[in-house]
Amino acid sequence: MEKARLFLREEYAAIDPALPHWLSVLRSTGASECFHKHGTFFQHLVEVYRILKLWGAPDDVCRCGLFHSSYSNSYVNLAIFEPGVDRSRVKDLIGDPAEQLVELFCIVPRQELIHDMLLFRFSDDQLQEAAASDRSCKKSKLLLPDGFITVKNIRNGEDVRLPRRIVAVFVLLTMADFCDQLYNWQDNLFDNRDGELRFSGNHYWALWPGDVQPGLWMSSISRMGLLLKGLLNEEEQDNGICDAPAAIALKLPPLFDGCSKLLRPVDQIAARDLYLEAVGADLKRQGFDWIAGKLRGACERNPWIGEPHLVLAQLCCLEGAFEEAAVEAALGLERLLQWGTAWDKRVAWEAWIAWGRVLEMNAKEKKWPSTAWGMINLGLVK
Repeated sequence: MEKARLFLREEYAAIDPALPHWLSVLRSTGASECFHKHGTFFQHLVEVYRILKLWGAPDDVCRCGLFHSSYSNSYVNLAIFEPGVDRSRVKDLIGDPAEQLVELFCIVPRQELIHDMLLFRFSDDQLQEAAASDRSCKKSKLLLPDGFITVKNIRNGEDVRLPRRIVAVFVLLTMADFCDQLYNWQDNLFDNRDGELRFSGNHYWALWPGDVQPGLWMSSISRMGLLLKGLLNEEEQDNGICDAPAAIALKLPPLFDGCSKLLRPVDQIAARDLYLEAVGADLKRQGFDWIAGKLRGACERNPWIGEPHLVLAQLCCLEGAFEEAAVEAALGLERLLQWGTAWDKRVAWEAWIAWGRVLEMNAKEKKWPSTAWGMINLGLVK
C-alpha cells in the first residue's frame, strides 16, 4: 500500500525525482490530448508506469513504460516524438539504456513477436512446462533455444536480433500495456467471445466505448506470465548469461502465484458473467444468498480479480457480517494493488482502492449505513 499511496497522492517526486519533469514534458507534447482506448495517451503512459513500479520492475523498464509508444509502434500511431529527430532529447530525459528500450519497443512487430512467434506457437502445457520452477538444466530449452530471436524492423525491414532478456522485457511491458487498456470494447472489435484473445475478428464497426464491461484479457496475461517465467528459467539454464545491452535484472510480477498458474478462458468467462449478474442484482428481490453465491462463484472461477471481493464485502456489511466483510475487503484490495489497474474499468483503479479502504475500515469498526444519505456520506479513509 505504501508504494501505491505515492501514486494515489500524486507524490511523484518521491517515486522518482525526475518524474514530475517527465510528466510535464509528456503533457507539452500533447499526449494528454491524444485518444487511447479508455482515456488519453498521457493517462495510459502514466498508468503503465505505475503498474510496472508496483510490480517491482527495474527503473529502466519503468521509464521505458512511461515513454513506451512515444515514437509510435506496430500497434498505434502515437509518435509524440520524432524517432529520427528527438532520440537525443529522450535520452537526455530518461537515460540511454531506457531510451534504447523505447526505440526497440517501437520498431519491433510486437503482435508478431509476442503472439505469433511465441504465445500462439506453444500450447498451455508447453508454457506450463517451461515455467515449472523445478525445470532441470538438462532439459532442452523450449522457448528460445538459441537465446535470441530475429524479427524485422517495421520501419526499414532490416533484421533486429533480440536477446532472450530483451524479449522477456517486452513480454513484461506487453503485460502491463494490455492490463491497463483492455476491456470489452476490444473483445467486440476482435470477436473475442472465446476469451483466447487471438485478434482474429474484424468488427471495425464496434461502437466506442460500448458498455465498458470487464474484458476477456486476463487468461492471455496468465499465458504471458508463464512465457515470461519460462524465458527467465531458460536464462538460468545458461548460467545467467545475458546477451543484452546493459543487463536488466527482472523479477516476476505478483500475479498468478508468481506467474506459475494458468487462467483458462472458460473460467474467466464464467467469472465475468457471474460478477455481472451479481453487481446488477437487486438485493431486496434476489436476496443475499443468491448474490453472494454469484460473487463467491466468480472469485472461485477467477481467483485473481479483486472487484468481486469488494462487492461481496459491501454485501456482507449490509448483512452485518462484518468479520467476513473485512476479509473480503482485504482480499479485494490485495488483488487490486497487485495488478496496479482495474479489471472492471467502469470505475478507475484509484476509486476501487478508495472504496476498498472504506469497506475495510467500516467492517473493522463493525458499522455500516442504513440510509441512502448515510451511503452518500461515506468517503473518509484513515
